[in-house]
Amino acid sequence: MDVNAEPQALDLAAYLRRVEYEGALEPTAEVLRALHLAHATHIPFENLDVLLGRPIRLDLTSLQAKLVHGGRGGYCFEQNSLFAAVLDEIGFDVTRLAARVRSGATAVLPRTHMLLLVRCEGKTWLADVGFGAEGLLHPVPFGTGEVSEQYAWSYRVVQEGELWVLQSLHGGGWSDLYAFTLEPQHAVDYEMANHFTSTHPESRFRRTVTAQLATPGVRRVLRFGELTVDEGTTVTRRRVDDPDELLAVLDESFGLRMPAGTRFPTLA
Repeated sequence: MDVNAEPQALDLAAYLRRVEYEGALEPTAEVLRALHLAHATHIPFENLDVLLGRPIRLDLTSLQAKLVHGGRGGYCFEQNSLFAAVLDEIGFDVTRLAARVRSGATAVLPRTHMLLLVRCEGKTWLADVGFGAEGLLHPVPFGTGEVSEQYAWSYRVVQEGELWVLQSLHGGGWSDLYAFTLEPQHAVDYEMANHFTSTHPESRFRRTVTAQLATPGVRRVLRFGELTVDEGTTVTRRRVDDPDELLAVLDESFGLRMPAGTRFPTLA
């Protein structure tokens, strides 16, 4: 990493076209909420390049080439790095943090999730456009335990000793998504975590093709060879076992257009 490198330029206009946002651009809670929803519903969570053996680069030029101009998605380091750059450009006060994922975990995991704290108009918000379909559509109030109802789903941030935990409501009970501290993270911290996530043999991102995208009415998740469509009150599932069918599902359900004949190491 070259500490003397020139700052990279954000093409804000191209980003706004990518997420189809035409609203105001000022550091207010209303704008944060609208931008968060626009990003989360337009740029899918996915790990396709990891499985294709391509490097995951976190510099702003590479992020824009892939997620903005290339019509692709990415995982937390890519998504939240790009979103943070957008918020910085607009004038928000942004702190970059790291979390240990708890959802689906049976042991303590390393800090391999990136999230953001955003301050505006005298209030602090947890913003996170990179947790996939289980994640947020809107920012969640931070520090108050206030429940954030987001269409068919609800979230809150609670304190647990020195940790803070993002939770979601499932079947009448709260489930942990991830836990984090308030220690600010630097680009080099994410480079280390990103290297583990994209290359370590035990990384969950190297085990299966995954693509996820949420909208106010439906969450779509492709993982372990199964497409799940969650509409809040009903959930449907179907197997995706054929490589060409997989490419069609990536295109039709997530807007991810891969070249014909693309093959991934495994479907499940």
